[in-house]
Amino acid sequence: MLNSILERFRQGHQTIAWPDKPPEMPDRFRGRLIIDPELCEAGCGVCVTTCPTAALTRIDGAAPRVDLGKCLFCTDCAEACPHGAIGHSRDWRIAARKREHLTLAPEDALPLAESLAKESLRLFGRSLKLRQVSAGGCNACEADTNVLGTIGYDLGRFGIQFVASPRHADGLLITGPVTRNMALALKKTYDAVPSPKLVIVVGACAISGGPFAGNPEVLDGADSSLPIDLYIPGCPPHPITILDGLVRLLGKIK
Repeated sequence: MLNSILERFRQGHQTIAWPDKPPEMPDRFRGRLIIDPELCEAGCGVCVTTCPTAALTRIDGAAPRVDLGKCLFCTDCAEACPHGAIGHSRDWRIAARKREHLTLAPEDALPLAESLAKESLRLFGRSLKLRQVSAGGCNACEADTNVLGTIGYDLGRFGIQFVASPRHADGLLITGPVTRNMALALKKTYDAVPSPKLVIVVGACAISGGPFAGNPEVLDGADSSLPIDLYIPGCPPHPITILDGLVRLLGKIK
């Protein structure tokens, strides 16, 4: 017992200081895709044809628009660009309340996720129980979601917990492109959650189908069959990106 107490003192406080202080993101972290219109050459389009998920679109020769809901943050477009016009920000805050907010021109500011309406905050703001559903995911988004329960991130300090049964949940957190084999299971899980309820999608697959979009065996994301309250893009999103979206949804940070 004494050794355990001494070890606790030796280790000190392990939980990250965020949101009181900015998080320390790893050197390889990639935030929102950034395109410099001054370096982007009209009519080039190499990045558009290179993107594996058609996340980039170009209209009338303008610098491409990026759909963060499709983006895999893979750097293929940045490596292919002959003009060095593409890079990534260091900003972890990319969650959005509406699907259309994820499609951005280079000059657009990303609308940060807004909090729930007043009545929903009254119901969920102090205690939010989520049932996580892997609807055909590769386990990357699932892993970055699971790590939120560790002492480092401590999801519970914000009143958020994952529960085993949808009947004990306030909503679903969905990962994966929603395969046809999982479609019925997802629908039954959603129906088992008492109303009112929330649906949160994490990762490019759950938002748009990701690299599997268009495959006849997937439904190209959860919003083809369920109403979505929060979109958290990435492949996979960093745990801080997921946590930031959830906490903003509950109005605990602005």
